[in-house]
Amino acid sequence: MNEDLSTARQWLARIAALPLREPVKVMNVCGGHERSLAMLGLRAVLPDMVKLIPGPGCPVCVCPEEDLADAIGLALSGQATLAAFGDMLRVPINAPKGEIRSLAEARAAGADIQPVSSPQEVLALAKAAPDRPVVFFAAGFETTTAPVAAMLAQSVPENLSVLLAARLTWPAVDMLLNTDATALDALIAPGHVAAVMGAREWGFIPETYHLPVAVAGFSGNSLLAALYSVLRQKLENRPFLDNCYAELVQPEGNPRAKALLAEVMQVEDATWRGIGTIPASGFALRGAWRRFDARARFNLAALPRRHAGGMPPGCDCAAVVLGRKQPDQCRLYGRACTPRAPVGPCMVSDEGACHIWWQAGLRAAA
Repeated sequence: MNEDLSTARQWLARIAALPLREPVKVMNVCGGHERSLAMLGLRAVLPDMVKLIPGPGCPVCVCPEEDLADAIGLALSGQATLAAFGDMLRVPINAPKGEIRSLAEARAAGADIQPVSSPQEVLALAKAAPDRPVVFFAAGFETTTAPVAAMLAQSVPENLSVLLAARLTWPAVDMLLNTDATALDALIAPGHVAAVMGAREWGFIPETYHLPVAVAGFSGNSLLAALYSVLRQKLENRPFLDNCYAELVQPEGNPRAKALLAEVMQVEDATWRGIGTIPASGFALRGAWRRFDARARFNLAALPRRHAGGMPPGCDCAAVVLGRKQPDQCRLYGRACTPRAPVGPCMVSDEGACHIWWQAGLRAAA
């Protein structure tokens, strides 16, 4: 621990010694990075010229409301046991007052909903009750989607279906930079996603947008090393892709995980809550695995749809996800919206910037 602290102080000294003459806006794409930055208090010890901006690295925050509404409706219908990652249970949809607005409320009303932490738990649920349909509501980025593909590539029971709401991370960053590349000066790329898909996936940032980028892990030292790298790149006007998480991340990623994703799933245009459709940003089941698609098995397209598909009124979660607002700039943050009574998904998930800032003690602006 003392060695880690000493190394962190060295990185901070190197960053402080950089001759920054104007603010440098650095987006940390990953929600896990934002949690580390906030909990370690790194913003408070960095030079004022360094502006860290949370990015679109929260899969719960961007999960389409229509998918969540389908999951709630299916669970309430009693046709199946619904399994979902725990942080999806409290995400609210835009339902009229008095109606069920989340999976947690549906569960309290008697729906058979099981929180899980891995696809293997879902597999165990399906095998334990072969006569009962089990639907896995699988929302996530590449890191959690690869294990879903691995689960399906096994000999899974026929009573198991998947309601897939999986997204790729880099297309959202590409869309953001293509919309306004001048809004950012550098980026820190997500370590766990890069461990699966490869560091080279982020090479488009310097190649297309001429911006510095570094892949980082989740320790303070890895994040500071990545931050120092992109700041130097910016000062020297020499943008490139740096890998500051080489102990886990390879240039080409995890070949087996990528092969399973390609075998079981295909990439298509996909909706992001509050943001809209991003081309080639979602996973869908392909070929023989389509028979496990819950949308087809349960005719989910026929369920009533009265949901707007966006964030709740007054909620700036989409702007926070895109780095256009900080959490405390949302008028609901810490007032109408808190972790105990979340209005939007950014206040629910452990990877949501609003939830992270609140847990770190960053309260509403005066």
